[in-house]
Amino acid sequence: MCQDCSPASGQTPSRRSFTRFLAAGAGLTVLTACTPEAPDAATPSSAPASASSPAAVTATPTPEITTAAPTTEAAAPAAPSPTPSPSAALPRQFSLSDPASPWLIVNKHRPLVPADYVPADLVRPSIAMTASGEASLLNSTTAAAAEAMFAAAARDGVTMVLASGYRSYTTQVATYNGYVAARGQADADTASARPGYSEHQTGWAFDIADGNGACGFQPCFADQPSAVWAKANGHRFGFVVRYPWMFHPITGYYYEPWHLRYIGVEAATDMVNRGIFTLEEYFGVEAAPGHP
Repeated sequence: MCQDCSPASGQTPSRRSFTRFLAAGAGLTVLTACTPEAPDAATPSSAPASASSPAAVTATPTPEITTAAPTTEAAAPAAPSPTPSPSAALPRQFSLSDPASPWLIVNKHRPLVPADYVPADLVRPSIAMTASGEASLLNSTTAAAAEAMFAAAARDGVTMVLASGYRSYTTQVATYNGYVAARGQADADTASARPGYSEHQTGWAFDIADGNGACGFQPCFADQPSAVWAKANGHRFGFVVRYPWMFHPITGYYYEPWHLRYIGVEAATDMVNRGIFTLEEYFGVEAAPGHP
């Protein structure tokens, strides 16, 4: 595992050094929570064990048994007041748990409720895309923002393409199980979101590609024109790069410069102005490096 992976304040880690680090066989797997298809692999000798199935991947926590503390005359110290999240300064507030909210937080500690949620307003945006079927859909708010962003990029000479949009619970079951069958559950959890834990299911997120198709779903995509443009300008349309460089101890996934998440212009711009890179930090929820 990477040691002290968070970038120093004011410094931007080198993607070239990251590539050399991967080539050195350090064992880091670039996490692709939003890769549309499971990898090709040799036919597994057996089906994954039942514990690896999406319905059983998260164990039910065991309640802790506590005993009452002895009564004393001393008054208990007052609990410290929680520190307000940076997002609390915005005049308009939204739910962090409602799937229909632009501020919804989905990560390895915060599954969708209900797990098989389907957005009520899925539409196909009028933008360039290589995606088809359900993957060409977004919720109506995200679709409208994507249309505006893609048009602005085109005016700047950048061709941006929708590579993968909405992904249903059923599709994520098949995708995740493909990874489990090929790699085992532990490794699958580093490469694919469990069913009910994927931002793609919300309609608020999508993956982009470059017009020339170079470096699709690879770390080198960060240097392609569409990725560079989206990182610099996405907030103007309400988008952030959901899994930024070297913040996997917080987000649970390695750098995905292709995965954009809509949170609204106000919040996205405030994040940029404050120099905050993850939704977990901005909205004041705990880090989610792995499943509980």
